[in-house]
Amino acid sequence: KKLRLKDAALKRLLSVVVVTLLGVLLLIVSLRTNTTPGLSELDEDLSELTDIQSFSEKLNLPKQNEFSIRLAKINQMPPRNRDLYPKLAKDHITIVLYVHNRPQYLQVVVKSLSKVVGISETLLIVSHDGYFEEMNKIVEGIKFCQVKQIFAPYSPHVFPDSFPGVSSNDCKEKDDAGKKHCVGSPDQYGNYRSPRIVSLKHHWWWMMNTVWDGLKETRGHNGHILFIEEDHFIYPNAYRNLQLLVSLKPIKCPDCYAANLAPCDVNLRGEGWDSLIAERMGNVGYAFNWTVWRKIHRKAKEFCFFDDYNWDITMWATVYPSFGSPVYTLRGPRTSAVH
Repeated sequence: KKLRLKDAALKRLLSVVVVTLLGVLLLIVSLRTNTTPGLSELDEDLSELTDIQSFSEKLNLPKQNEFSIRLAKINQMPPRNRDLYPKLAKDHITIVLYVHNRPQYLQVVVKSLSKVVGISETLLIVSHDGYFEEMNKIVEGIKFCQVKQIFAPYSPHVFPDSFPGVSSNDCKEKDDAGKKHCVGSPDQYGNYRSPRIVSLKHHWWWMMNTVWDGLKETRGHNGHILFIEEDHFIYPNAYRNLQLLVSLKPIKCPDCYAANLAPCDVNLRGEGWDSLIAERMGNVGYAFNWTVWRKIHRKAKEFCFFDDYNWDITMWATVYPSFGSPVYTLRGPRTSAVH
């Protein structure tokens, strides 16, 4: 009888174990089925893509080619080097470097940025006016901070044979439209549209809209963002000086729209005197916040219809004056960036 009782107990134990194992297996299968990697994220991406496509149709944008679509997808990729710098500083100032196709200049500014004190605390966004392999390789070699690349998907360099690039019947430079039987509208200087030149202004406007309103890394960012170009040289003190200027701006110059890294006089080095200067907005190492961007964005019509291909001249000539009051920027005595 004792032997039978032992056998019965053993059978009950085995049945419990088998049922438990089956339950665990069913649970694992269920979890795998319901948590397919990336499925929910894919649904969100598809929904967002549909919104973007419908918005593009309303704007009557040119039809994207395959390369343009690839670049637009790259723009949504996360920053690199997050394994090296997993966390950004709480009050970091994002740096945006906008570039064209001058690798010799880009190498210099990247090298200067690598020596900037505090650079590893922030995010560097490199905005490209088109895709150029040598430029891309230089940026891919950056290891001193988190870095994200974005490419203008409607750059004329991406559409070499059609608008917004050059179409076969476009008038060029100072062509005589009657004799050449070409189409186009000359600017105030008598020059016909040159896509490679006007793209400088278009890239700047696209970059601003994308950085402030299009990227999840910076969309809704309340702090300042610093903008520099590929032909600038950034001093090691630049980031710390900028942090100081930004913190002093609401106290020393509450009416200032921005902070600039370049001093009022590029020949001054700042030794022996302690002062801050408020003067007109500059185009070398300038930083402002989302509130200022919204004021600029509301002047999109003035910016786009002003007949000049320079973004900075356009801002000085038509956008800033439309604000109704002087547009000052705060500068320090020391040089932190030069052109």
